[in-house]
Amino acid sequence: MKSFKGVIYALVSSGTFGLIPLFSIPLMTDSNMGLPSILFYRFLFSTLLMGAICLFKKENFRISKKNLVTIGWLGVLYAATAMCLIYSYKYIPSGLATTIHFLYPIAVSFLMVVFFKERKSIVLFLAAVLSLIGVALLCWSGEGSINLIGVAIASLTVITYSVYIVGINQSSVGKMNAEILTFYILLSGAVLFFIFAATSDGGVELIPDTTALWRLSLLAFLPTVISDLTLILAIKYAGSTITSILGSMEPLVAVLIGVLYFSEYFNLNSGFGILLILVSVSLVIVFGKQKKESMLGD
Repeated sequence: MKSFKGVIYALVSSGTFGLIPLFSIPLMTDSNMGLPSILFYRFLFSTLLMGAICLFKKENFRISKKNLVTIGWLGVLYAATAMCLIYSYKYIPSGLATTIHFLYPIAVSFLMVVFFKERKSIVLFLAAVLSLIGVALLCWSGEGSINLIGVAIASLTVITYSVYIVGINQSSVGKMNAEILTFYILLSGAVLFFIFAATSDGGVELIPDTTALWRLSLLAFLPTVISDLTLILAIKYAGSTITSILGSMEPLVAVLIGVLYFSEYFNLNSGFGILLILVSVSLVIVFGKQKKESMLGD
């Protein structure tokens, strides 16, 4: 049951994370807000929302000094991922950036096998390969040249996000209450981005209008609070590897948004890519269920 819950949490996390372009791109283009301020408000609002949830549930905010240090560097990794991903939108299409970001399951699997002696699995490897091929088909346009600066910035998220996922799974903070852990990670990001925005040209910008406020609020709630909270729960219940592979929902949602909201191109390759991603997700669910039943049988 825990494994199944982990799969659900992972799908919700990756699906909501894929909504980032829906809110962030209009903030940059329509509202003409600078990226440092967008990132600051995103993390500020998400911290307030998560804090309110913790207060409502009467959670204990006290943490040890050891966990505080660990949360600090996890917050840096998560903030770096958010910053690099949104900055890459300035140079390359959001679908391509999401595709590159999705390479992190390979990095997670590599870290878990090499440093933590996780058992290799042919089924999980096959699922990862299929999902990557599916993502490539979804986002491949075959038109124009690729900006290498954007590719490099998006590629940094592969490193930061994979280390972040493994860090939660393998450190003592992974045993913390999920809501409290999410709150402190978001708080770390809010502090970092306040410093970043304050020291940037123009400083911390005022929110220009109610439309921008609405978009910032949704950006803070869906692809930040909901995504990060369910990610932590998914890692707890399903583990780092399965959680990262089920992250294939991120580019799937991003491409669907591109087609439905931004009127981006969709062809037969895109449809085949979606099919491969669904197959890979099904493999992970079936394999996870069989593995759990085998363990119970032993």
